[in-house]
Amino acid sequence: MIFNGENIKVEIRGSSHAEKIEAIINGIPKDTKIDKEFLSCFMARRAPGKNSYSTPRKEPDEVIFTKGVKDYITTGGEIAATIYNTNTKSKDYTDNAFIPRPGHADYTGYIKYGETYDNVGGGAFSGRMTAPLCIAGAICISLLKEMGVEIISRVYSIGNVKDRGELLFTTAKKDFPVVDDTVAPLMIKEIENAKENGDSVGGIVEVSVKNFPAGIGGPMFMGIEGKLSYALFAIPAVKGVSFGSGFSGTKIRGSKNNDPFYVQNGKIRTKTNNSGGILGGISNGENINFKVAFKPTPSIAKEQESVNLKTMENVKFSVKGRHDPCVVVRAVPVVEAAAAIVLYDMIKGEK
Repeated sequence: MIFNGENIKVEIRGSSHAEKIEAIINGIPKDTKIDKEFLSCFMARRAPGKNSYSTPRKEPDEVIFTKGVKDYITTGGEIAATIYNTNTKSKDYTDNAFIPRPGHADYTGYIKYGETYDNVGGGAFSGRMTAPLCIAGAICISLLKEMGVEIISRVYSIGNVKDRGELLFTTAKKDFPVVDDTVAPLMIKEIENAKENGDSVGGIVEVSVKNFPAGIGGPMFMGIEGKLSYALFAIPAVKGVSFGSGFSGTKIRGSKNNDPFYVQNGKIRTKTNNSGGILGGISNGENINFKVAFKPTPSIAKEQESVNLKTMENVKFSVKGRHDPCVVVRAVPVVEAAAAIVLYDMIKGEK
């Protein structure tokens, strides 16, 4: 799986229950210092098995650089980073290898790749593959920070429970990444209720990119929205992306949705930001704001209907294995990572 940017290329290798998963990264400048502590903390935000509302699969997600990095400084050229899978239980999947799980890529993977397709733990379609993505993303986040660009995010909603307040500051150091901490227990309860019923729940991640310079991007296929969406939809379980006022903008008139311009200290600003910081695919200097919708985790304990691909018979079964009842909380840094790769790729191209 490859992200082919104009200046940055990221290849993700491996699968959920393989010996290891890897990120191969090209385009990072020589002598870039990789902040070991930041990388470790960033990976920990995504790592599984930390609480009652995530999968019990525990993985340390230790990053080992095997190429292109010495003493956490890039040497130029290709970077190779490895994470070893240490806590796999493949038998949970092999017993039902030919029964596609509803909501998963088991069926479409089988149609596309035949019996050679490795669907154990979701294979290449698993959320596990976002771990190496986060390695590349963390490096790009640090590079953007050096330019003064900051990416902040939060859990906007879980099921019908919404966060309160405006996203103005990072929530990265919080145990539960919301603006209003009083909402966190309500969201956790929503997740745990779904889990207790053998079910799952989805939600929305919100991101704001601060201090991104104006003039980056272009019309049509060169636009920021399209390029960000390309990377964001690579994240398993993502089913929607909206910018600025998004779908809610369809319910108001243009006179309300348009962002009036004004001059402040010799700089052009907009009084509102319904455009999400992007006009005609080009950044306008305001915060780039977007939301990403995640579907409920398809792996659930409830009995479901499916088919046996070998016997062509209808069957009923429940999913085995260890799964998140909600992927949204762990997906927050993944969304940041995907956005950082795209935005650094675009800003690097303008320099």
